[in-house]
This record gives sequence, structure tokens and C-alpha cells, in this order.
Amino acid sequence: MATTSIEKEDAIHPGRPVVVDRYNLGARINHWVTAISLILLALSGLAFFHPSLFFLTGLFGGGQEARAFHPWIGVVLFFSFAGLFIRFWRANLPEKSDREWLAHANDVIAGNEEKLPEAGRYNPIQKFNFWAMSLLIIALILTGLAIWDQYFYGWTTIPQKRVAVLVHSLSAVLLICIWIVHVYAVIWARGTLRAMTRGSVTGGWAWRHHRRWLKELAEHHRFKKPAAPAE
Repeated sequence: MATTSIEKEDAIHPGRPVVVDRYNLGARINHWVTAISLILLALSGLAFFHPSLFFLTGLFGGGQEARAFHPWIGVVLFFSFAGLFIRFWRANLPEKSDREWLAHANDVIAGNEEKLPEAGRYNPIQKFNFWAMSLLIIALILTGLAIWDQYFYGWTTIPQKRVAVLVHSLSAVLLICIWIVHVYAVIWARGTLRAMTRGSVTGGWAWRHHRRWLKELAEHHRFKKPAAPAE
């Protein structure tokens, strides 16, 4: 059996219902800082993408303020996502079983999850989102620095800045699209959001969506006994 990354906090709580720990507090804070940064970047970036969207600068206090905040929020996003990358890159490495899972794409769309191969901690679509976001955020930070004239004006030529603006804009649009897919998947797979709010999922959710991960936890005896009642 192929193995997937088991984090220190992963554990099964036997009982009714069965609860499975998936993300600790640090990972959840890291995730929400990244998510909020991405939303703020999207809003401030879209404000400068087209004149019809300039009204979005009002959310930041005006055009000058939005222009000043945008790159700094980008720096926060980069380092915050770097924290997620360090935590989860091993669990997102491709596996041979991913091909078989993708071959059942029609069953994924139809909701016939019982016909899918057992997924580890992350399924192939989640892995694709992870690596796509990683590459796009790197592209955004590099091109963002190239056009951050307040501090790095002399680092690039005018033609290079023009190319950087184009790459930056395209990368941002792609990242927003991937983020939309990510949010849709969270809504579509009921019970997923609680993993990033409470840090745990139900045993039924784990069995249905990430059965191999759940089995690996059981095989490694990752069980937590309920706390003894206070006397």
C-alpha cells in the first residue's frame, strides 16, 4: 500500500460519532492568514485591473492606500503560504494511485465516490491546486517585486516591467480561478469546512473522501482515548 504523510496531530477519537483530528491550531491559523491575504490581494488587485473595478479601492481607503497596501499584503501571502508549503508538501507529492483516481473523473462529477480508488490525505485535485498555487504565488511575488517601484525601481528595465505586469496579471487571474475551485470543492464536499474551523472531521467524512488516510491512521494505532471524567 502506498503511504501518505501522517501529521503529528492526526488521530482517531473512537466513539459515537468517530472524530478524526486533521489540522492543529497552528495549521488552521496559517491557512486563514493565507486565505484572508489572498482575498484582500484579489480585491485590491482587481481594482487596478480595469477602471470599472476601481470602486474596490474604497475598501482600502482609496486608490493611494490600496496601491500602498497591495504589495505588502502580497509579502504576507508569500510567507504565509510558505508556511503551508513546508507543512504539507510531502503529503501532496504525486502517487501512482492518483492516475487511477483521475481515470474515474466521471464518477467524481457524478458523485459516485464509492467507485473511486481510496484517496490518501489529499486527492489528485487537491494536489493539483496545491502545486498550482505554489507556482503561481512564486510568479506573483517575483513579478510583484519587479514592478514595486518604490523599493526596486532600478532592478528592472521598462520592457522587463511591462512583461512582469503581464505575467503578474495572468498569474493573478489563474490564482483566483483556482481559489474559486477550491472554495467550491469545500462547499461541495459537505463537512470539509470544519477541518479548518474545528481542526477535525467526522469518521464518516474521512471514510468517504480519504479512506486510505483513515486506514493508515488505524494501522499506525493513531487513536486517542477520551479524557477521563473529572472526579
